[in-house]
Amino acid sequence: MPYAIDQRVDSDVAAQQIVLSPSDNQYFEHLMTAIEDAGTGGKGQQLLQSLAQFSIEREAEIEGICSTNHQGFASASGQIALVREEKKALMAHVIGLTQAIQTSTETLAREKKILVESRAVRQNIDEANQALRDCLEVLRLANQVYDLLGRKSHYSALRALDELQAVHLLRITKYKIADTIRKSIPDTKKLIADAVMTDLNTWLFRIRETSQFLGEVAFYHIEQRRARHKDRAEKSMSLSNFKLNSAVESVADEDEEFDILDNEDVQVDFTPLFECMHIHDALGQKEKFRVDYATTRRQQKDLLMPPSVTLVDPEGSSLSELLEGIAGFAIIERATMSKAPGLRSSADVDELWDSMCQTAITLVSNALSEVTNAELLLKIKGIIALFIQTMTSYGFTVRLLDAFLLTLFDKYAELLKRRFSDDFQEIVSTDDYMPMPIHKPDEYDKVVNVSWYTPEKPREELRIPGLSNLANGCRFPCVLPFSQMYPLCCIDIRNFLNQFYFFSDDHFQHLKVIDETLKTSLDELLCEKVCQSLVDRLSTQYIGQIVQILINLEHFEVACQELEQLLVAARSNASAGGTVVLKATEDFRSSKKTAEKRIFELVNSKIDDLIGTAEYDWLARTASALDTEPSNYMQTLTRYLSNIMNTVLLGLPTEIKELIYFDALSHAATMILSLPLSPEVKSINPNGVAALAQDVQYLTEFVDTLNNPILKENLDELQQTVTLMQAESSDEFYDVATRNKKYGRVDAMNGPLLLEKLTHTVQVQTKNDKLTALSSRFGMKS
Repeated sequence: MPYAIDQRVDSDVAAQQIVLSPSDNQYFEHLMTAIEDAGTGGKGQQLLQSLAQFSIEREAEIEGICSTNHQGFASASGQIALVREEKKALMAHVIGLTQAIQTSTETLAREKKILVESRAVRQNIDEANQALRDCLEVLRLANQVYDLLGRKSHYSALRALDELQAVHLLRITKYKIADTIRKSIPDTKKLIADAVMTDLNTWLFRIRETSQFLGEVAFYHIEQRRARHKDRAEKSMSLSNFKLNSAVESVADEDEEFDILDNEDVQVDFTPLFECMHIHDALGQKEKFRVDYATTRRQQKDLLMPPSVTLVDPEGSSLSELLEGIAGFAIIERATMSKAPGLRSSADVDELWDSMCQTAITLVSNALSEVTNAELLLKIKGIIALFIQTMTSYGFTVRLLDAFLLTLFDKYAELLKRRFSDDFQEIVSTDDYMPMPIHKPDEYDKVVNVSWYTPEKPREELRIPGLSNLANGCRFPCVLPFSQMYPLCCIDIRNFLNQFYFFSDDHFQHLKVIDETLKTSLDELLCEKVCQSLVDRLSTQYIGQIVQILINLEHFEVACQELEQLLVAARSNASAGGTVVLKATEDFRSSKKTAEKRIFELVNSKIDDLIGTAEYDWLARTASALDTEPSNYMQTLTRYLSNIMNTVLLGLPTEIKELIYFDALSHAATMILSLPLSPEVKSINPNGVAALAQDVQYLTEFVDTLNNPILKENLDELQQTVTLMQAESSDEFYDVATRNKKYGRVDAMNGPLLLEKLTHTVQVQTKNDKLTALSSRFGMKS
């Protein structure tokens, strides 16, 4: 195989290689190679010169050889001539080849130039293609950012935009499109921020719409928890001392796991909020986002609060919806503070919570004026109490709401007091003021159970006085001493107490206020609406009604004493120890005195009227005018006292009846004694004294039948005065020793006055004298 000729070999060497080729093939190979190299390098003429020089040198060498060897020279000359001819032919051939090669070389050079230019173009095209691919990749990534935005993958879009800016744009920085895209990056980031804020606002709108339902679920869960706590407290008395949301109750209920934000009824996904936080954090707008989010939540809070609420809805839906919405809103705020630290501070959440509570309190306060029913207000309190317990379980302070419950309680107490005041007023005004008849045993049991009353006899021994028992042995009907108003008032009092303490159910931290307000309100009702109303009715002239009022007052006094003990037993631990004293107890006691005085007044007034009918003839001419019977007024008086004690005053306690008897007899004795002491009576003869003595004796005998020695003492003065008037000698009265012994009860002033009027002779009277001697009730003067 021929070996390659270095392009840098000199043309002479190439010529020698051609001529000295050992074979024809190599000769032609060297020749073609040299011609090609010469044509390519522009050394064709040099190659010809080298060949010509080589030829001359060879000829000179040949001539030198020939000069030494002519024969050989001659032979060689011939050969040389032949060679020369061949050389010329060869030269012509070489020249032709050279020209052909030159032509080929020029063509090749042109083609190579074209090739070089083509390669440059191709390189440019390749570079353009690569640049285009890089730009297309950047555009693809840019479009991908918008595609991710379209698919709501905001965080991925932001990451893709950061990668585009940090990596891919650096590859095409020399292109204008890179600058264009770089300038659009802030706008794209703003677009991402706006898009994620739009999604966040949509999420915020949805959770605002969900807040009310979330609060409803929270309320229901607390109601269930409250029921479980009640069941546990019934089974274990030790748990009854612990309230809902206390540490012990929380531990006891820890098995009942419940996630308010992720349950079968409601699910709250915070992903949009987290994504928005991450994006604004990546954009360096964390603080701005926090401020904007706080502003948005404040606006949502304002939208959540209605301009007004109604409390007269029996279902309480308006108030429930308001408080459920507040609860759901606050629970989400608390969850946001826990799940996204740094976004919502405790101060922010507490500020919103206090603001919502204050607004809710204002709305409810403004609507309280339309509530006129205590039961409805109790339902309102129950809703607010459930709201308080719910929010306490999530760690919110309820100081404002607890304070507002006091306002509700004041309103509740006012409504209860107003309602029961009307009830008491109606009971007092519609009562018949007659002893209460009982017709059936179950009716009797009901009255005894609701009233503070201890029967003197067992139920089996009760019957109406004067009526015999039925054949079947039944003891009914019977009569209770008080009138119907007493058990009705007792029922109302018990209801009043129970309904007062109903307010403390579920949640109320001010139990001492209930105790104090209940005592005050009950005192006012009993004093003003019961006691005072009964006292006002004492103005009646019907003594039977006054007697019944006195009996009722007696039982109300006992009821008040029982109530004092009941209030002590029902008092909460927060109240101070000691006894409870109702002012009504003393009022009823003093009113009893008033009623007794009124009875005294009416009885004494009747006695005055009866004694005013007395017609004594103080100057009677003969004793035969006197009848063996006492005066009519005296018979009527004793009959009246006997009847009233056995009928109208029968139901009164014995001590009161004795007191009335005592006062009536004392008053009667005084009034009888005033008859002869009247200034209109100028003289009294023995016959007049005998008539008076007969009536006094009759009265004394009547008092003896009462079997009460104390009552008889009321007649001592009257009896001794009559005895003095009948005495033969009046000097005994002026003897101190004798007077103290026989006339100690006679008034020191009245005795001498009567003695002065006494005459020991009976005179014939004129017509005018007779008229003068009559009772002063006719209003005549002598």
